[in-house]
Order: sequence, then C-alpha cells, then structure tokens
Amino acid sequence: MTGVAILGSTGSIGEQALDVVAAVPDRFRVVALAAQRSAAALAEQARRFRPAVVALADPARAGSLRRELPAGVRLETGPEAVAALAAADGADVVLNAVCGSVGLAPTLAALDAGRRLALANKESLIVGGELVTGRAKPGQIVPVDSEHSGLAQCLRAGGAGEVSRLVLTASGGPFRGWPRDRLAGVTAAQALAHPTWSMGPVITVNSATLMNKGLEVIEAHLLFGVPYERVDVVVHPQSVVHAMVEFRDGSTIAQLSMPDMRLPIGLALGWPERSTLPVGRIDWSRPTPLTFEPVDHEAFPLLGLAVAAGRRGGTAPAVLNAANEEAVAAFLAGRLPFGAIAELVGAVLAEQAPPGAEPAAADLAGVLAAERSSRARARTLIEDASR
Repeated sequence: MTGVAILGSTGSIGEQALDVVAAVPDRFRVVALAAQRSAAALAEQARRFRPAVVALADPARAGSLRRELPAGVRLETGPEAVAALAAADGADVVLNAVCGSVGLAPTLAALDAGRRLALANKESLIVGGELVTGRAKPGQIVPVDSEHSGLAQCLRAGGAGEVSRLVLTASGGPFRGWPRDRLAGVTAAQALAHPTWSMGPVITVNSATLMNKGLEVIEAHLLFGVPYERVDVVVHPQSVVHAMVEFRDGSTIAQLSMPDMRLPIGLALGWPERSTLPVGRIDWSRPTPLTFEPVDHEAFPLLGLAVAAGRRGGTAPAVLNAANEEAVAAFLAGRLPFGAIAELVGAVLAEQAPPGAEPAAADLAGVLAAERSSRARARTLIEDASR
C-alpha cells in the first residue's frame, strides 16, 4: 500500500486527490495532510482519513483545529510545518498542491527526503528552476497538471532522441476570441467563470490571461528537457486533447480524456502504474468535434512574457511569477484592471530581469531575494496605479 502525504489538501486538487484515495482504499493510505488556513475543512479530512499528522500554516487558527482533531492525530503549525510534512514518516509519495510560490520549500523538502513528488504546484518548479531539477533523481517528479501528465504519457511512445515537438493545449479560457481592447475592463466574476475546469481563483485568472499556459511552457522545458523553440501552445476549446508529442518521423501521439483531474492525480499517485478505476472516459458513440486554433498573442501577451522569462533563466521566472501573483491579487481585490495585469508584470520583469542582462544565479537565497524585490516593486506600481 502506498503512503500518501497531501499538501494543500483543502484546495481543489487536494480534495480530488482524497476522492482518488477513498475510491481505492486498498491501494493508498493517507499518512499526512496539510493546509494553509482552512482549519475546519482540515479537521473534517482528519476525522475521515485518520492521518498520523496534520499541519496548518496559519498558527492563529490552530486552537480551533486542535479541539476538532480525532485522538492520535498530531498537529504541527506554522509555515515551516507544511514543508516538514513533505518528509513525513510512511509517505511514499508527496502530492504538492499548495497554491503559489510558497510551495517551493515543500517541493525541495520532498525531493531531499527521497519521496516521489506528485507536483501540482507548478510555481515551485517555475521559481526554483534548476534548483529543483538539480535535486531531483530521474523520475522522482511526476507532474499532476493535465497537460504535463498528458505529455508524460505520450512520451512513453518513443525515446527522447525521437521527439520533435511538444504541444500543450489551452482551452482559451472565458475570453477566447476577445480582442485586446475588449479585455481591458472585464470583471473578476467574468475572469473566474472558466468554461471547462473548476479551479482556485489564482489559477483560474491565470488561465483567463494565458499566464498559466506560459508557466506550463517553462514547466515542460524543465521537466522534459525540450528546448523552448520546440514547445508549442494551441487553443483547443473542448479540453479533450490535453497534450501531444510530435516525433521526428512526423507521427503525433495525443492524450485524450474528458476534463477530470482525478485521472492525472491518480496516475501521479500510483506512477508508473495506472489506476484500475477509470475516470474521464470519452463516449466515442457520440459526435465529438475536436478543434484547434492559434493563440492570439496580441490579446494575451502574458504567454509570450512567460516564455521570454523562461528563456532568460536565472531568477527571471521567479520575478515573473511574483509580479503576476501580486497583480492577480490586486485584480481580484478590485485594485487593478484586468488589462493592467500584463502591463504590470511586463514592467517588473523589464526592471528586475532586463533582457540581455546576465541572469542572476538561481540558488535559494537568490530566488527568495528576487521574489521579495519583485513583490515590493509590484506593490509600489499597484499603489501608484490605484491613486
């Protein structure tokens, strides 16, 4: 039986991971759960799955949680407690579903502890870059993103030297087909109305701006070692084809399923074995149109900005991600227009990681310093814009 630690257990990915575990109790058991702030939800999960230990990043909410935990479940609190659970006793696989760049510490802890890392927190790979990949043993990181899970499955069809191109698909989000001038004044409610997936607010806004897809291009480059010029993005509104790999003989292998995150989650938890519980099956007896469109880079410039940051390397992706997180938070709070997200991210990236400059070393201290500096600059620009 595989021991599973789930970090970010009260979020969308974490909750679906618990559904996967509950569906096959003879295959997985929960040994640790961690959340940022959702004490009540974490207590309910602890009562249901009886892990040995739970962690809550926000110590102010620990009192209420401690009273609700069942006997025998240990509680750890504080930001460092979530990372500590990445090395929890009995954990064979760690699912990192923490939101945002705070997931970097748990990612590094899981790798250093020798755990298989089921990675749903793409920001830690984006921010950490070679700092993360350099610590990972071959095959230690298994992606949970549907697109990268799809790529990993397609890549089984041939050797690394046979790969010509990776193709990531994007639904296009709620604003597919909108011109740039129409996007300037969209509301948070509109941006959060994703046509296909149910996700947290930050990743949903990132999908609406296509920043999410830019981060996924960086992630694909880091995970699979394919140069940026051979990683493409196409818009696929049906979200049935999640990824494709084109091989040097012209053959393209695609991974298809109905949108259901339990499929890549289950695959990552049990990698390389597939689950015996099918999800996301396609009914091929019904008409199933599959269409593909080019990305409108003028309307969605964040995709190109993200790829440019990835090419620059060093701490540039950390700068990009930090500025974007601040911009998205300001947009959701009503302090920054939707159309200004890309402008702010571009401005911070140009200042903090200018083109042609020698990339700063991406060691942990450098990454954290670049994050702090970028967040501070982004907040200053947001304050200036809101006056």
